[in-house]
Amino acid sequence: MSANHSLQKLLDELGRLPGIGPKSAQRIAYYLLEADAEEARRLAEAILEVKQEVHFCSRCFNYATADECSICQDPMRDTTRICVVGEPRDVQAIERTGSYHGLYHVLGGVISPMDKIGPEQLHIRELLARLGHEDIHEVIIATSPNIEGETTASYLARTIKPLGVEVSRLASGLPVGGDLEYADELTLGRAIEARRAI
Repeated sequence: MSANHSLQKLLDELGRLPGIGPKSAQRIAYYLLEADAEEARRLAEAILEVKQEVHFCSRCFNYATADECSICQDPMRDTTRICVVGEPRDVQAIERTGSYHGLYHVLGGVISPMDKIGPEQLHIRELLARLGHEDIHEVIIATSPNIEGETTASYLARTIKPLGVEVSRLASGLPVGGDLEYADELTLGRAIEARRAI
């Protein structure tokens, strides 16, 4: 196998990563070529380790290394509230604010008819099961304030309200059409504190 073939294979794989264009892939590839073998090995091992050890929490579908994630296992959390988010990265965004101390439920996406993602492709059935088995007083819907996030929030509100559980939505302060993970901590913290019923 030639050096050019190996380099092109690396460039192709790096180019598949989200947010990495051809120029970024080239910079990363050349950085790795110039790095010592130990540094490259550590990176490769870290990637393999995360793929082998990290999976979804059996309760909330956040990332976990045990059966349940560290948040679900934390006895100091407010177990009467569940914050519903689209992806595990949204949990981290909200946790960084320090404004919320309840539990989470990760849907694994949002309703998007264009992408053929309906309620049945998300972890909504598992959320409803949790509402039936756990003593939950409030569900905070924290999907991104874009069309898909709003569609998902409306669907969840219509489904959950008849169960007698209070349903709220993150307040304004988040930019419409933006993604939750890119919001700064102050904006996201204020949105959590000023959530409203829907």
